Amino acid sequence: MERRQTILDMLRRRDGTLTGAELALRLGVSRQIIVQDIALLRAEGHPILATPQGYFLQAAPQASARRAVIAVRHAPPETQAELSLLVTHGLTVLDVIVEHPLYGELRGNLMLKSLQDVESFIARVERGRTPLLSSLTKGVHLHTVEYRKAGDLTRAQGELAQHGFLVVE
Repeated sequence: MERRQTILDMLRRRDGTLTGAELALRLGVSRQIIVQDIALLRAEGHPILATPQGYFLQAAPQASARRAVIAVRHAPPETQAELSLLVTHGLTVLDVIVEHPLYGELRGNLMLKSLQDVESFIARVERGRTPLLSSLTKGVHLHTVEYRKAGDLTRAQGELAQHGFLVVE
């Protein structure tokens, strides 16, 4: 359909995210129509991710980027400190994962790259009074992170340990 192709074109040209509300306004349809279109585009195999900041087309990881999964535990008020620590060390926080006893693995896409992203995310949590996924698991959760230098990951993990956030066996 032409509208779905337009959505893809808009996402390809955008450096960053587009919210469902922005897409709806630009295309003159409801946000629910956008949600349905995005679902159909995903079903066709387009790598569209939904984050707290909006939708974006997922690019293939750069050859120089590496990924790791970090296990952490903390109370909700410490979320901003934990996420800020990660991005300050040059890591991109791709997602949050919790293990739910009924549904299994639950994952939320984050795509937090900067302190501004973290502040925006925390503001959305506070405005919406939305519980964090980690509240389902008494604060225990995983983050998939992307980094360029092994030293960045090592320093971030060290600081997480100093703050008591890092879960170690």
